[in-house]
Amino acid sequence: MVGRIIETPECVAEGADFLAGCEPQFAKALALTGPLPLRRRKDGFEPLLSAIVSQQISVAAADAIWGRMKTARLIGPRKIGWASDDELRACGLSRQKIRYARALAGAGINYRALRDLPNDQVIATLVEVPGIGRWTAEIYAMFSLGRADVFAPGDLALQEAAKLLFDLPKRPTEKQIRDMAAAWSPWRGVAARALWAYYHVAKSREGIR
Repeated sequence: MVGRIIETPECVAEGADFLAGCEPQFAKALALTGPLPLRRRKDGFEPLLSAIVSQQISVAAADAIWGRMKTARLIGPRKIGWASDDELRACGLSRQKIRYARALAGAGINYRALRDLPNDQVIATLVEVPGIGRWTAEIYAMFSLGRADVFAPGDLALQEAAKLLFDLPKRPTEKQIRDMAAAWSPWRGVAARALWAYYHVAKSREGIR
């Protein structure tokens, strides 16, 4: 079962209303954050390649590498397959990321078919590709496919936001926040947006940039 798809800001607002109604702490968070962002992206090869490029480097560095790859027109599976290692390295990709990019290009994923698969099958399909972990697959399902009920319990910012919002003694583990998020279904994707937004507000109030 695919479930609800987030297509518009009105979908996000509906989810936010649901969360505020079932959990008072979300009402508190939403009063501080204001309307939550849609954060929809296109699906397909390109956003996953961009995610691989961005792994374990700063946003500025990832943007610079991605800009060079776009200029070189090396953002499609066939172009990645045809490019030499030297060409990819010139864009800033490490040896490991070159391997991951080629693995994704050769994976033969039917991105159109992913739109109709249940969430667990989408994630299972993507994590088979070297370089794509569960977090990346969940983010793709949330924002490229618009899945309303996907959460990313391994995300450290979500864990820290939950600690702050729910006044927990320490940051919840991946399992603990996954268990917490079960109560936020069928809008766990909106709960993630709310927690990320709340994290930004809370840390800004602490003077942290």
